[in-house]
Amino acid sequence: MRIPVQPAAVPAAASHPETASVRPIDNPLDRPLGSAFAERLPELALPWQAMRPEQPAILALNEPLARELGLDPEQLRGEGGTRWLIGGDHPDGSRHVAQAYAGHQFGTYTPRLGDGRALLLGDIADTRGKLHELHLKGSGRTPFARGADGLAAVGPMLREYLMGEAMHALGIPTTRALAVVATGQRVMRDEVFDPLPGAVLTRVASSHLRVGTFQYARALGDTEVLRRLADLAIDRHYPALAESDSRYLGLLIAVVEAQARLVASWVLVGFVHGVMNTDNTTISGETIDYGPCAFLDAYDPAAVFSSIDHRGRYAYGAQPVIAGWNVTRFAETLLPLIAEETDGDPATAERLAVAALQDFGRAYDDAWIAGVRAKLGLAANPIDDDEVVALAAELLQELAAGRIDYTRAFRALAETARSAAGGGAGGAGGAGGAGARGAGSVGSAIRYEELLGEHGGAGQWLGRWLARRPDPDAMDAVNPLYIARNHLVDAALVAATEGDLAPFEAALDAVMRPFEPRPGLEAYALPGPPGRPHVTYCGT
Repeated sequence: MRIPVQPAAVPAAASHPETASVRPIDNPLDRPLGSAFAERLPELALPWQAMRPEQPAILALNEPLARELGLDPEQLRGEGGTRWLIGGDHPDGSRHVAQAYAGHQFGTYTPRLGDGRALLLGDIADTRGKLHELHLKGSGRTPFARGADGLAAVGPMLREYLMGEAMHALGIPTTRALAVVATGQRVMRDEVFDPLPGAVLTRVASSHLRVGTFQYARALGDTEVLRRLADLAIDRHYPALAESDSRYLGLLIAVVEAQARLVASWVLVGFVHGVMNTDNTTISGETIDYGPCAFLDAYDPAAVFSSIDHRGRYAYGAQPVIAGWNVTRFAETLLPLIAEETDGDPATAERLAVAALQDFGRAYDDAWIAGVRAKLGLAANPIDDDEVVALAAELLQELAAGRIDYTRAFRALAETARSAAGGGAGGAGGAGGAGARGAGSVGSAIRYEELLGEHGGAGQWLGRWLARRPDPDAMDAVNPLYIARNHLVDAALVAATEGDLAPFEAALDAVMRPFEPRPGLEAYALPGPPGRPHVTYCGT
């Protein structure tokens, strides 16, 4: 297995020049933030402070998430709270650090990346006692910035807020935005001619430990640092392994499983991440970094939305393979620790690691088959997995041939199943039936055969699927009606950049309740207009 090259050392501790002589602010917390990462891994943590904009203003505040974290939204909206959100003075005990990590970016290894425009503020426990990390993006240059300005524009930060909430509402593990705060500064970006308004994102995650973090620690050549990093990951994410005699092999197995389930959940909803670098692959199994990401309109395994993914490395259909590649890089980092658990035998450690990696395909298949069975309304049907896979494969071939909207197709199938069962477009009883009536009343209900006819197709498999008696109400419970439609998201971000937040707030409202038909949201149930392919940018 390949071992990465030696990374550059973490720079000496320093303070951001803009933070000198800063007056204390009122703090919205009654407790300091924890600092587990900084305390346990000082070799990977650079003490630093965020820039200090003169007139920060909240553009979006995630009030439900704030309450989950035990924070008062009204207090956060005050001057002191707003500054606290972007790294203003915190109580004694909080230690803000830029994290060091490495990573394979589009397959090329970079020995030192790190938080170039980001900052880890520390740990916060939610109202149930679970720990989360608060992290900033766009908070100014650090020594990891690699020549960049360390800033972020309003549009990309609001995109991360919107997409994180969309994924959360779909039940997909994800980091989430607590707030987006305007800085009052202007940001230059290559894709636009005029300076853009700047913003800082305050992000919440179970942790920001990544495969790239382990790559950096492994390349230091210090097994003790690597062990402390692995122990932190176990304590935070997989505490059941703490007493295991093979805890580090167990960590690998757990991360393989978590990443397999995560990427299966992306594929099932038609999500394309766009930048599946190892530094964007979390140990927790949460989605992180919503840069050039998008949801499918027309079903296409080769769909790519990133402006920089010229070869389609991170195409929609390639995501499972890339996830497997990324966890293989993770396995390489753990080999010294796994060897210690096997009497120091590197060959045995490698054999065990390979066996764990070979289980990725099984874990992904299990998650995807269970998910597509539910999407097809067959969760309670005793047919075997092979038949489910065959039905799904034939449907996907039909969608690809007709360039049919992926999300809309499954809602249309539910309408067909409902009609075949005698319920019509709104005759089914129960909660699902009420949902169908609502969908029809807002003009978004269409049967699959009608949708297929719009694209000049004639489904050959529909009768075989209907013969399995799919449950349309169960389908509507797992297949979203509304997603973050790419053209509408772009329009909302453009408007927000120009000072109008209403389209962003409308989009956020739609994606936060994706299964419930509501009047006025028809556009979020329909694909964008044909024409130029959708392109998204990193925002860096």
